[in-house]
Amino acid sequence: MSAIDPADTFRQEARELLEQLELGLLDLEQTPADTDLVNSVFRALHTIKGSGAMFGFVEVAAFVHEFETAFDRVRKGLSPVTAALVPIALGAKDHVHVLIETGGSAATAGEPILSALRGLVAEGEPVPSTATPAAMRRPRRYPLAHPLHLARRRPAHGTNPMLLLAEIGELGPCEVSALVDAVPELELIDPEVSYLGWQIDLTHPDPRAALDDVFLFLKDGMELSIEPLPAEAARGDVAPLGAVDPVSAPPAKRDTVGEIERADTGRAGTDRSQSLRVPAERLDELMDRVGELVIAQARLSQMAAGSSDTNLKSIAEELERLSSGLRDTTMGIRMVPIGTLFGRFRRLVHDLSHDLGQHVEFVTTGEDTELDKTVIERLADPLVHLIRNAVDHGLESPETRARAGKPVCGTVRLSAVHTGAEVAISVSDDGGGLNTERIRAKAEEQGLIAADARIPDAELHQLLFHPGFSTASEITSVSGRGVGMDVVKRTIDSLRGNIDMSTRPGLGTSATLRLPLTLAIIDGMLVRVGSGRYTIPLSAVEECVELPASADTQAQGRNFLNIRGALVPFLRLRELFRVTRPPDPHQKVVIVSSGEFRVGLVVDQIIGNNQTVIKSLSKLHADIETFSGATILGDGTVALILDPSHLVSFGQAFEDRLRGGRMGRAA
Repeated sequence: MSAIDPADTFRQEARELLEQLELGLLDLEQTPADTDLVNSVFRALHTIKGSGAMFGFVEVAAFVHEFETAFDRVRKGLSPVTAALVPIALGAKDHVHVLIETGGSAATAGEPILSALRGLVAEGEPVPSTATPAAMRRPRRYPLAHPLHLARRRPAHGTNPMLLLAEIGELGPCEVSALVDAVPELELIDPEVSYLGWQIDLTHPDPRAALDDVFLFLKDGMELSIEPLPAEAARGDVAPLGAVDPVSAPPAKRDTVGEIERADTGRAGTDRSQSLRVPAERLDELMDRVGELVIAQARLSQMAAGSSDTNLKSIAEELERLSSGLRDTTMGIRMVPIGTLFGRFRRLVHDLSHDLGQHVEFVTTGEDTELDKTVIERLADPLVHLIRNAVDHGLESPETRARAGKPVCGTVRLSAVHTGAEVAISVSDDGGGLNTERIRAKAEEQGLIAADARIPDAELHQLLFHPGFSTASEITSVSGRGVGMDVVKRTIDSLRGNIDMSTRPGLGTSATLRLPLTLAIIDGMLVRVGSGRYTIPLSAVEECVELPASADTQAQGRNFLNIRGALVPFLRLRELFRVTRPPDPHQKVVIVSSGEFRVGLVVDQIIGNNQTVIKSLSKLHADIETFSGATILGDGTVALILDPSHLVSFGQAFEDRLRGGRMGRAA
């Protein structure tokens, strides 16, 4: 097993910090007076700078130091957050990302960004405040309310108390006394444990902000407090550090510097042990091993079913229970909140709205909805294209919206919700809606449909995903070439999902992606058609009924079942797969659904449910839309996995053709 490269570790953590930084800057644009956001941005910069210097990314540390210095003026109230500051800060964030990924080879390109940033914060006026500015306060002596004790295991985790004391000493006149009461006998000393304490008296006009910086990486889970010396307290201007009032709070309730050890060791036993960073490749390998275990378990169960050995049957049942639990646990590890993906698009909408001169509000819901990490990784490009189209094509210009009585600021919504064993992800806007007549005219112009063809609006809207199809009158830097929506369709198809389009003239458009929770292992229903066996994803199955004897006549226009008053079209898989073997006397119908539409699949036999390990089809068979993959059964044979969404679409088109034929005859 290869060793982990420290530089790769830094890059991975820096990417997460840069995402936090970007989100913080975008939030600041909406609420520029939020000091918590300003402090959050500053902490992210401070962490990147320190980690970059530690791991040898000198150019990154140097650039972020200047970035941090400029933003420190904002943090101290010397310069406000303006509309011009956020775009420049976002550009600086992008440059940090480039420096990290390229190893600092593009360092010279950052100087214009820093110059613009320095100029902007230097021109800023101090932010008004009712509090006395720190620079105008008289320096006073403040001892820490309790002696400083580091957590016992802090040195083993890389914390150097001497560096902390040196940094406190740089703040101003400082007196430090070592406390050795807790130091044990020499033979009992653990070299990785901190036993010393320190009593610190600091003279400083604003100790709260100063010590916040010193304990930036240590203050989670603890609170700090300071008290002025009695002689200084008589002069007033007491400045507590932390949320605890050292005078009024009972001693037992204080959580101060002297109690860092308890707070930190408590977290070391809880939060630190609750998460573990694991390379994604190991999860993929684990999933493959679980898949092979499921196949082996199916073979054992099949052998046990044909055996009279009760011990073998007992072992098979126990292994089935354990493999099912292991499968669910492994799948749970792979599930990731989709909010990790949604956050990326705020910057996209921000930049698009500026480039296109639009006023756009971006709203997200359902960020906690979980999806397989493989699915999430492949969803980024489709959602980018859908959001770009919603902003560029969906939303009208501010002038047009004003004339229509709409708010000048348009809204783009991105939402996710669980629907059974699927996740529905929607991108919607409150624009003018799709122009169906224009889509039809463009389709006729490109020869996609005949001029006299009678096609439902839903099918016309699906033509938007045809390669090269676009209704844009001109090509822009954002869209117009008819490429993006084709990418969306191909990617969603490869994920065994489908796309629904809905629109209301003058009110907006919504594109909904329906995707399976996972691409690895699913519960399936095994059926037989002729001598072949096929698997239907159990999440798509609504119910199973027997094919009525009257349906065997196969009269024209009679390929419908009456399911509790609702007509459901059905497909004979024997005809679809061209099976020559005579049908079984009592055929079954499996009702499957996709979205709001249902279709029945006529099969010879329903064998039962099983855990289905999905294997991709070869490149020779990848274009066969009826099947989404294959699986290996317990006896070693292969069963093809039916694609319910494609079969439902096929059944819907079949129903529309029948209705069109009946309407034509009636006319």
